[in-house]
Amino acid sequence: MSIAIIVHGGAGDWTIAAERREEALRACVAAAEKGRAILLDGGSALDAVEAAVNILEDCPVLDAGRGSYPNAEGNVEMDALIMDGRDLSMGAIAAIQRVRHPISLARRVMVDSGHNFLVGVGADAFADSIGFPRCAVADLLVPGEGEPVHELTPALGDTVGAVAYDMRGDLAAATSTGGTANKLPGRVGDSPQVGSGAYADNWTAGVSATGYGEALMRVVISKRVCDFVGTGLSAWSACESAIRVLEERTGGQGGLIAVDARGHVGWAYNTQAMPYAFAVDNDPVISAM
Repeated sequence: MSIAIIVHGGAGDWTIAAERREEALRACVAAAEKGRAILLDGGSALDAVEAAVNILEDCPVLDAGRGSYPNAEGNVEMDALIMDGRDLSMGAIAAIQRVRHPISLARRVMVDSGHNFLVGVGADAFADSIGFPRCAVADLLVPGEGEPVHELTPALGDTVGAVAYDMRGDLAAATSTGGTANKLPGRVGDSPQVGSGAYADNWTAGVSATGYGEALMRVVISKRVCDFVGTGLSAWSACESAIRVLEERTGGQGGLIAVDARGHVGWAYNTQAMPYAFAVDNDPVISAM
């Protein structure tokens, strides 16, 4: 059976220096390659999306993990969601602080907490209770030169994500974000909300969303893509159709990546750019923005 993985680095303006755009694309390619290696080795779609998003969370020009936007008080509060298309299991966190890889903590919520979604101080307490690695705030805000990333580059994309299809025909999706710049403390966008920031269902598709969260959540955009696939649309057509709904119903902007239950990839966005990369079987990785 074939395998597929697609990742994104956030739909947005991306009117920044060329070297930072190239860094974002390199991170997407590396994430797709890492996820594909896991899939070709017989690994699960869930393992592949977690590993791919970890790479994106480490890229300082992307708004997740290292490189996250600070909120209005100068703190970093991050959100993440991971979902397993086999049985619709999910784990999510919101307003988590001092964690380098929020998507991995979201997976531990799914596996170890007995719950689906933990937020704020509860998410922090859970992380500490399982000995999950913590980091300093400076590790999230500061790149190698010691300068705050988003003070230098205020108009990037937001959110990172991955969707994968493994050799067993299982789907998984993952989304991670540092949120919008200068957001109110405690603000939660679409990213950790099931059906909005991501969704995965072996019967239809896996999806990860990015963009203006206040609009994306109003149309439950990731689940909408899955529903469109369920009516017979391809992954690509379903993403295009969901973006049209987003525009017509909310005037919002965003982007989507998806893999359908046959292993076909799709994407769409109505922002200026969205770095993405995908790999199918042993074919060369394709990337663009």
